[in-house]
Amino acid sequence: MSIKLGPNRYGKAETRLVRVVRDGPVHHVKDLNVSTSLSGDMEAVHLTGDNAAVLPTDTQKNTAYALAKKHGVGQIEEFALLLAGHFVDGQPTVHHARVEIDEYGWTRRGPHSFVRDGGEVRTCVVHRDRDGRSTVVSGLKDLVLMNTTGSEFHGYIVDEYTTLPPTTDRVLATAVAARWRHAGDTPSYGKSYEQVRQCLLDAFADTHSLSLQQTLYAMGERALNTCPEICEIRLAMPNKHHFAVDLSPFGLDNENEVFHAADRPYGLIEGSVLREDAPGAGFAWE
Repeated sequence: MSIKLGPNRYGKAETRLVRVVRDGPVHHVKDLNVSTSLSGDMEAVHLTGDNAAVLPTDTQKNTAYALAKKHGVGQIEEFALLLAGHFVDGQPTVHHARVEIDEYGWTRRGPHSFVRDGGEVRTCVVHRDRDGRSTVVSGLKDLVLMNTTGSEFHGYIVDEYTTLPPTTDRVLATAVAARWRHAGDTPSYGKSYEQVRQCLLDAFADTHSLSLQQTLYAMGERALNTCPEICEIRLAMPNKHHFAVDLSPFGLDNENEVFHAADRPYGLIEGSVLREDAPGAGFAWE
């Protein structure tokens, strides 16, 4: 039987990096979670334990800190591209770098005082290879949304195990995870992020939903129609079920006023929306 080494990569996961810029008495904060993964000419380390081609994961962690000091941290996509380029351009055994960054927001409460945002987390994933090819996927996660009406669900398959009653008025709640692929150079990742985020919010609010799938598509379609710099968006949206509580044992009516917000299980709706002329994704989603 013939056995060989398959695809592989290694790196340093979840390096916590906080960069404080001191502009006189006014400070600015960037709070990141950085994960790096490298691949390339790595057969020997797997097959014989020869580490000559390996850049230690501790070095990858230190590089993130050092480049944050030397170059600062602006848009997370730009910092991820900087990191990825450093690894593939600086080490001949590294053929491909993947950098994933989560950014946590802080709201200013004074010149040097902040409160951690309770909202969504901004994300990005950058790939770069030694041939100079790169991809950028921006995104967000934990964007919690709810419509208290304007949502229906009926006309679905009914079999012997179906107990869910159809409804023409339900609560629709979700925690959006969205990732969008840039078609090429994006002049401002920050502006692009704000526009896509606003499209997701507006489409969720504006769509009279017959299914969460329909809402997902409307959100992706709105983002693509508004933002020409992106060519594909992928969304994962759990259905955060809200069930009306039966108050009849207490002699009380409940016309969609009091709900049990279920924790699990939950429906999970996932899908991608893309332009018909979208360029090939390459390694963007790996």
